[in-house]
Amino acid sequence: MKVGEVVESSTFIYSAQCYELHSPPTLGGLVKTADGDVEIYGVVCHAATTSLDPGRTAVAVGRDGEAEEDLYRNHPQLTLLLRTTFQAAVVGHRLNGTLYHYLPPRPARLHSFVYGCKDSEVQGFAANTDFLGLLLSCPMPGAREEVVAASLRFLSRCHPDPNSFLVSAGKELTLLLLGQGPALGSILRRVRL
Repeated sequence: MKVGEVVESSTFIYSAQCYELHSPPTLGGLVKTADGDVEIYGVVCHAATTSLDPGRTAVAVGRDGEAEEDLYRNHPQLTLLLRTTFQAAVVGHRLNGTLYHYLPPRPARLHSFVYGCKDSEVQGFAANTDFLGLLLSCPMPGAREEVVAASLRFLSRCHPDPNSFLVSAGKELTLLLLGQGPALGSILRRVRL
């Protein structure tokens, strides 16, 4: 399912604009885009709905409306003045059919399409937890621990044995966050299904 289009890209993170207002992929969800023969996987780490013009903020216009649907029906221009975007932290890539849990050789291309991953792809991606180091080191906006926990919850739902996946991820996080007890504890408390 196509969820957006890349509008900014770097080695570690890419931003995409959604085609539907207020419809970003879920926080922690696995998405992918392609650059030629390279499929680039990302974990959704941030989403926002903002004005298209960065100098103008949205204003309240629904004072007389009964429901939000009325607001968009009475002011159809809103869908043209607002946009929903999301950012994905790059956590791996597929090249020549082989999945790698490290950075791709080049960043995502501008205007490349972004797709939500199928359950079978999510399951294949979650076959090991090598991506966690990359996710933890990504310069993402917001609360890193929340994103990591959301990602683990998302990935475990498609894993044939969610509990063993989460135990494996917990062990990997223990090594990666050695000496960072509060961060580790924060993630582990949020991973419970």
